[in-house]
Formats: sequence, C-alpha cells, structure tokens
Amino acid sequence: MPSTRILAPNGKQGEQIDLPETLFASPVNESLIHQAVVRQLAGRRRGTADTLTRAEVSGGGAKPWRQKGTGRARQGSRRAPHWAGGGVAFGPHPRGYEQKMPAKMRRAALRGVLSAKQAEGALRVIEGFGLDEIRTRDVIGRLEAWNAEGKVLVVLPARDELVERSCANLREVRVVLAHSLNVVDILEADTIIFTREALARSREVYA
Repeated sequence: MPSTRILAPNGKQGEQIDLPETLFASPVNESLIHQAVVRQLAGRRRGTADTLTRAEVSGGGAKPWRQKGTGRARQGSRRAPHWAGGGVAFGPHPRGYEQKMPAKMRRAALRGVLSAKQAEGALRVIEGFGLDEIRTRDVIGRLEAWNAEGKVLVVLPARDELVERSCANLREVRVVLAHSLNVVDILEADTIIFTREALARSREVYA
C-alpha cells in the first residue's frame, strides 16, 4: 500500500499515512487515459465556426449569361462555390464536439493518472496552508518548503477564499476542488498538493 507523510506549513514532516490503493495504486491504462484527455479537450471546443453555403449567399438569382453562343463556359449562378464571393462547399457549421465516455471509464482514467503521479513522487499531502490573511508571499514560502516545483495543482475539499485569492497571482498554480478533479489538470501538473481533508473527500468521490 502506498504511503506518504503529512507536511506542515513549514515543510516539517509529520505522521505517516496510507494512501488509498484504489486511487494511488491502480493500473495505468494509457489508451483509456488518452481517450479521457481527447474527450475533455473536445468538450472545450466552442464549435461556433460557420460558413455560408450557396443557398445562403445573397445574390446570384439570375443566370450570369445565356447558355450558348458566348464562347464561355456555361454558368447558372454567381453563388456557386467556384465563383469569388460564392458559397463554401462542405464548410464548417456550428456543432457540438462533445464525446461520451462512461463514468466508470472516466474514473478509471483518473485513478490511473493519480497512480502514475504518485509513482513519480509528484504527490504531496499537507495538513493545511495555515494562512491568516490573503498573502501570496506566504503561499510561495510554503510551496518552497514542500518542494513543489513546476506547475502545481492544489486540491481543496471546499472553497477557501484565503487560499484561492493568495494563489490567484501565481501563474503556475491552479486550485481545484476534490470533487472536480480531471485528467488534464493532473497530467499537466508537476506537483499535486492535497490537503488531508481533500484526500478524504477524493476517496469518497472516486474510490
């Protein structure tokens, strides 16, 4: 069973706790994770690109010139796709890009990336931030004490204005709630920080 030590705000190691095997010792299915990532990124697409077909372009009701006798190729409308200013053939139209994926598969992918990050040593479990006021400098000091490098994902059990606003100006720090974890955020993070309560909440939701 994987385990880790609880970190105090000053970086001092505390008691050792066992991590839930269902979250941090699950098999890593790369194809399943890839499917989950593609689904999530596709869902972010707005899908608002639109073009006019020949039926929607204004004008072109009259035949440009008579059928025979001009020496030119016959034409029926100025709205045809091969005319400048004409309609677009097979152009994009507004549509949804959402992809369906069963909940069991989504959770299996999430457990897989959490297990991979834990195996890499990217996981930190803290007692809490211990902030008395909104202060970015204090958060920076704590991240350094916890050896949190690169892009940092902070997982909270519930909304915390002190932590969220203190992290707002840190470009490499992202704060999410335990019940809103997703595969893309976890994969992009170099360090993942759970509070003790967030870890318990994640176990309730995903394990």
